[in-house]
Amino acid sequence: MSEFLKVLMNIRSLRAAAREVSLEQLEEGLEKLTAVVEERRNEEASQREAQEERKRKINQYMDMLRADGIDPVELKELMGDIEKPAGKRAPRPAKYRYTDEAGQEKTWTGQGRQPVAIRTHIEAGGKLEDFLIEKN
Repeated sequence: MSEFLKVLMNIRSLRAAAREVSLEQLEEGLEKLTAVVEERRNEEASQREAQEERKRKINQYMDMLRADGIDPVELKELMGDIEKPAGKRAPRPAKYRYTDEAGQEKTWTGQGRQPVAIRTHIEAGGKLEDFLIEKN
């Protein structure tokens, strides 16, 4: 929690901080805080209305399905076969092979941070192609 929120949420700290500012500044702060609170209330009310509208539409579609003799559970089972979640993509194959500082042979896909051993070699005038894994 930020220092500001700690002061705002603790009445003693808030009173102590309020002693350091003028009444006009406190009133201006109150107006701004009231505006922020009202904006937040409106946002949350809009979100609730959107959720209620979504539920209403879902119920309407469920009623339409039932009226046409389609069981929503059966439709869900059929849709389960169609829309499989994508899941994780396959890991990228390694493009480069190098030996690290500990003497262990490792690989790198070419994405992400460049390994220190490769970076050091390049800085010394070598080429990235020196580490390519040859495809047979």
